[in-house]
Amino acid sequence: MIEVTRDVFRLAQVFTISRGSRTEAKVLTVRVTRDGVTGWGECVPYARYDETLESVEAQIRSLPEGIDRSGLQEALPAGAARNAVDCALWDLEAKQAGRRVWELAGLSAPKPEVTAYTLSLDTPEAMQAQAAKHAHRPLLKIKLGTPDDMPRLEAVRAGAPDARIIIDANEGWSAEVYADLAPHLLRLGVALVEQPLPAGEDDALLGVDRPVPLCADESCHDRASLPKLKGKYDMVNIKLDKTGGLTEALALRDAARAEGYEVMVGCMVGSSLAMAPAVLVAQGAAITDLDGPLLLAEDRDAALVFDAAGVHPSEAALWG
Repeated sequence: MIEVTRDVFRLAQVFTISRGSRTEAKVLTVRVTRDGVTGWGECVPYARYDETLESVEAQIRSLPEGIDRSGLQEALPAGAARNAVDCALWDLEAKQAGRRVWELAGLSAPKPEVTAYTLSLDTPEAMQAQAAKHAHRPLLKIKLGTPDDMPRLEAVRAGAPDARIIIDANEGWSAEVYADLAPHLLRLGVALVEQPLPAGEDDALLGVDRPVPLCADESCHDRASLPKLKGKYDMVNIKLDKTGGLTEALALRDAARAEGYEVMVGCMVGSSLAMAPAVLVAQGAAITDLDGPLLLAEDRDAALVFDAAGVHPSEAALWG
């Protein structure tokens, strides 16, 4: 039996990016039950990819009851629906076998990974205050992509002088803007810029010097995306809601590294259930950005542990 429910998690504070603000995370939870054993997974439908709660739920409900992970890869395209079901099937297999998912996948035992913490888009003064509050964190992420980016970045650096900083431009720049900003980004110690140009317009990055490394986010969904990234990006951001689950995420990670890309593992704003499989993909990643639960006012039971060592692998009571 495949069951789909909608869950809402309140955010700890209003979260703003260049595309808008939100006060809650709306997710779909999938439970697959067979022979009295239930595995579960979570996805976050994303409007940027023409997904809604309704459309993704309909995709999930279209699946035959006995589908396995192999058949799932053919039945649904990469995206949120396939992600939730794929992760639920991994969890189910682990519970049926009495083993952890990492063992089933042939992976080494996972360890904590230092994760970025995302600062909400706000006035420079407010962002400086946010940065100061979280200056103890080793890696801060800033959502930019507006005409007022530099004052915000300067403010964050003033608030957190010792933290590494990465930037997500959310498709809001042009190649010319990146080139103009690059010297200032270097001066302020920015380690990475995610998706500076719209995914459909990033050919403009061909031949552009990249003194600050660029990471493909909206331009990279699964392994089929890789050929179009050559000469434009230095890193790929792997998100399970884009790859369509852990199965493809692990394959994309290996393929990207084989082609010389660094790996970042990111997330949508979701609960610990959504992050748990991603922690396995994030092992050894150059950048881990799995702070979704840190932005929530409430979380799942047996939630992931975040401490000075980073985000810890899930306990079996949560997932996997």
